[in-house]
Amino acid sequence: MSSVLIQMFLLMVFGAAWRVLRPAGLNGDQTRLVLTTLVYYLFLPGLILKLMNRADLGMETLSISLFGVGMLGFSATLAGLYVRWRRMLAARAGAVWLAMTFPNITFLGLPVLLETFGDWAALMVIQLDYFASTPLVLTLGVGVARAFGSRGQAGNHFLALLRVPPLWAAIVGVGLNLSDWSPPSWWTDFLNLLAGAVTPLMLLALGLALDWRSLHWKSAPVVLPVVLLKLILMPAFGWWLGQLLGFSGKQLAALVLEAGMPSMMFGIVLCDRFGLESRLYALLVTATTLLSMASLPLWYRLLEGAV
Repeated sequence: MSSVLIQMFLLMVFGAAWRVLRPAGLNGDQTRLVLTTLVYYLFLPGLILKLMNRADLGMETLSISLFGVGMLGFSATLAGLYVRWRRMLAARAGAVWLAMTFPNITFLGLPVLLETFGDWAALMVIQLDYFASTPLVLTLGVGVARAFGSRGQAGNHFLALLRVPPLWAAIVGVGLNLSDWSPPSWWTDFLNLLAGAVTPLMLLALGLALDWRSLHWKSAPVVLPVVLLKLILMPAFGWWLGQLLGFSGKQLAALVLEAGMPSMMFGIVLCDRFGLESRLYALLVTATTLLSMASLPLWYRLLEGAV
């Protein structure tokens, strides 16, 4: 785990360095937009099709989805109680709630679990994301962001779900899986080619998105509660919930690590769209992501000794 995270951290550092050096005159935001668009529309759907086509889908998929819903329900409740207790301004409360509630399941969780455990863990991440997290982000997350924000916009959440290419890839992959289709070798090789680009591009995009300059000691009072929930309480709850749902061994370890991921990147889009405190959200993503480089190996070692 430590070796994997060191390699991933270096890719994130390269992404951060791009923001400063601007090779070929391309700034960080332009480059990140290109990378995330490529991953979102091409490479990630390719990985999903590859894994779904040979997956053993059944009751385990339902259990993974229940884990995701239970995990997010717990974090959403605690986040709601916290922002109400602190009596924050609405724009700040919305940003903090989003940062506390939704983990970075895909852009950090997928590379970490794929490189640490292999394809079977990546499949768990995909099922957790597109059968639990993404629907909740685009319904509950958007609804709360609109309620707290100053620029609420109407929209159909179901139509928003239909515009998610990786979700369509998951649906098509399930259909192909159930049809017992045997793909030709060229198709399998093509999907392997697409899948191989997912991890480095995701991590470069994550490095490009982090706001390293926003880190300072004055922000500790707002950062520490988010760090406590995301990196300590959530994996502890995930450990209990995973055992309750019948998971054990490496599967339980993978789910606990997913529960301990930092705040999701996509929240910055919701903050910008609905008038929440985007700079604060970027700070919380940066802080939780950097600190997760230390917390994830600790949880992994603890899980190794217990499972």
